[in-house]
Amino acid sequence: MIHRLVVVGSGVMGRGIAYVAAVGGYEVTLVDTNETALKNAEMELDSIFHKGLDRGKITAEQVELAQRKLQFETNLIVAAKTADLIIEAVPEIASIKKEVFEVIEEHATSECFFATNTSTMSPTEIASYAKRPEKTIAMHFFNPVHKMPLVEIVRGLETSNETVELIKEVASKMGKETVVINEFPGFVTSRISALVGNEAFYMLQEGLGTPKEIDKAIKLGLNYPMGPFELGDLVGLDTRLNNLKYLHEKLGEKYRPAPLLEQYVKAGRLGRKSGKGVYDYTIEEELITK
Repeated sequence: MIHRLVVVGSGVMGRGIAYVAAVGGYEVTLVDTNETALKNAEMELDSIFHKGLDRGKITAEQVELAQRKLQFETNLIVAAKTADLIIEAVPEIASIKKEVFEVIEEHATSECFFATNTSTMSPTEIASYAKRPEKTIAMHFFNPVHKMPLVEIVRGLETSNETVELIKEVASKMGKETVVINEFPGFVTSRISALVGNEAFYMLQEGLGTPKEIDKAIKLGLNYPMGPFELGDLVGLDTRLNNLKYLHEKLGEKYRPAPLLEQYVKAGRLGRKSGKGVYDYTIEEELITK
């Protein structure tokens, strides 16, 4: 049984996972070595709790209980020692994930399960950074975590059936629906999302339309809840670019990143987190003109 859960990485995804885990009844420790990032995550979580309360999505009693279950820690070694499940939610960079898994392998108990929130990378490869492949799996959450209903569960080559069933139960307690799939680069959702987002950048590069018009066409014409530029700015254009580079390497030319996307990232236009992406969030989301 899982009682104590550790989430590594206090970015948008990590803090969202910590939120749904605490609301689901788990004792949760959110870990980040960057104290400033951790403080920002704590403030953002407080805001999410209060917005949920104001909108009637969660009761005052649920907020009080969940906040009591949430802890914040800068020392991963300390947190790992008492964890039943550790969910890694650091950037999609192999060297960073490797460093995290090496630490938790050394300091977590032998009964602890490991999960990675990767959206494209191989859970089999990530499991190789530690020594318990049968207890390692991918839990792909979606942004924003507290609103999106799905967790894409991806089993690695040696992931056990016990681990799959346990992670399905954990996701269910977090209020999520699940799909269980076998490993292949990009899984199901990221392969489709990356293609749509990248094609939108090619359209913008070709002058087909403005970001606002392209987003509107996709939302109203294809019934997407968000346009590809809105979504890219939300998840981070650097994250989108890293995913595309990985998929391009593994799956070929159709995933080659649009040059305009690479230019945006080089310019520091990463999306909401930097204040500017495809849209400018410093001037009430008015369109940045090229």
